[in-house]
Amino acid sequence: MIVPVTAVFAAVICILLLVLSFQVVRFRLKYGKGMGVTDDRDFEAAVRAHANLVEYAPLGLIMLGLAELNGVAGGLVYWTGMALVVGRILHAWGMINGRGGPHKARMAGIVLTWLAILVAAVLLLVNVYQVYG
Repeated sequence: MIVPVTAVFAAVICILLLVLSFQVVRFRLKYGKGMGVTDDRDFEAAVRAHANLVEYAPLGLIMLGLAELNGVAGGLVYWTGMALVVGRILHAWGMINGRGGPHKARMAGIVLTWLAILVAAVLLLVNVYQVYG
């Protein structure tokens, strides 16, 4: 079985990962720093935006893929995936533009990400209960 809905969201998140990676590499070249960060807040914010995507996106994509494979309605998987992707974009944008400090987009992004992961978990639990309960 294929998972076309999850595949689209995985592709978009991978493009976001490359954009954020480019930002980090740009600072690493600027400061000649192969590991760690300097006291430049923009550098640190770029590293954390990238790292935060790597921390949350894989779990969200795994949950989406499992939901799609288990037969959860495509529309539910789609809207959950949209929340995950929009959440990750908002978080990264807010982290970078807020220079690591509080920013409305950063906060909205993490809330959307958490909601997407929670909804995916609930969808999976309900689906398993319906099939095996």
